[in-house]
Amino acid sequence: MTEITKNDVENLLKSIIDPHVETDLVTAKSIRKIIIEGAEVKVNVELGYPAKSYHTELQGVIEDKLQTLANVGKIMVEVKSNIASHSVQQNLQPLPNVKNMIAIASGKGGVGKSTTSVNIALALAAEGAKVGILDADIYGPSIPTMLGLSGPPSSEDGKRMNPKIAFGIQTISIGYLIDPDQPMIWRGPMVTNALQQLLKDTNWDDLDYLIVDLPPGTGDIQLTLAQQIPVTAAVIVTTPQDIALIDAQRGLGMFDKVNVPVLGVIENMSMHICSQCGHEEAIFGQGGGKTMAVKNNIDLLGALPLDINIRKFSDSGTPTVVAEPDSRPTEIYKAIARKMAAKLALKTKDHSHKFPNIVIQNS
Repeated sequence: MTEITKNDVENLLKSIIDPHVETDLVTAKSIRKIIIEGAEVKVNVELGYPAKSYHTELQGVIEDKLQTLANVGKIMVEVKSNIASHSVQQNLQPLPNVKNMIAIASGKGGVGKSTTSVNIALALAAEGAKVGILDADIYGPSIPTMLGLSGPPSSEDGKRMNPKIAFGIQTISIGYLIDPDQPMIWRGPMVTNALQQLLKDTNWDDLDYLIVDLPPGTGDIQLTLAQQIPVTAAVIVTTPQDIALIDAQRGLGMFDKVNVPVLGVIENMSMHICSQCGHEEAIFGQGGGKTMAVKNNIDLLGALPLDINIRKFSDSGTPTVVAEPDSRPTEIYKAIARKMAAKLALKTKDHSHKFPNIVIQNS
């Protein structure tokens, strides 16, 4: 009887493409262990991104492949995710208790960036990650409304704040600290100081991802984030409209100049679907996000419809991913979240926490 070898198993696993990283499991270094005991085969798979809804599917694909081995007996496949901390700008260190900070940006307002940020954060949490969201829009904070939260965060020492929790994600916003009708008539330095305090004076609890919902444009907040705050990567949100794409290109250029990798672009409001008859119409044009992605050699992470329910759920404080967990928009948000996190998993890992502090003492 022909013995099964490790090479036999690896060759089969090389034929399985992970759609989120767009390469095979072996090349992606997702195979952690192959154990062969006679006719019994055990395979341990470890994905570098949260993918709870994909684990069972991948397990089934691997088992089907291994069944084609000659003389194979019992097959055991374990699939899990392990999210690592990744590198930030060269002169900065990752924030304590935050493995990865992802900035969600747009060059222009009105493209649904905050709605996208909240639903992406909730999608990452639904896929098994520990997630937080920082509302970096000091002048127009909208995260409290979208998550149905209000009132100041708690504090044990009067200095550091505890994040407010909604639907399992940790959140902080200037909107929790001011009256909802109070205008923020602040100059740039005050705004950037407020951002630094919100970020660094919050007791984030062991986050895999901190999503930063940026205000539109490329002003003080964006420059502070890019130059003084340890950002792992960025994502650009746009609509297919030419005006939005022009501004989105500026935002992408800013991150490029400060060496923050852009994981991809999300095209929001790509297609309007009539709630009465189901007719589809490209109100803001077609293919803009894809054209931008190709032009800049980045990924189109996904395209979201212009759906009245997405707006309704955000306004009511129960976003789509929570309100309709089995809906098509939620499915798209989760697919975008998995792909975004998978692209990040391919980036350089941060190893600074593994090196001991060296203390020189006079003896």
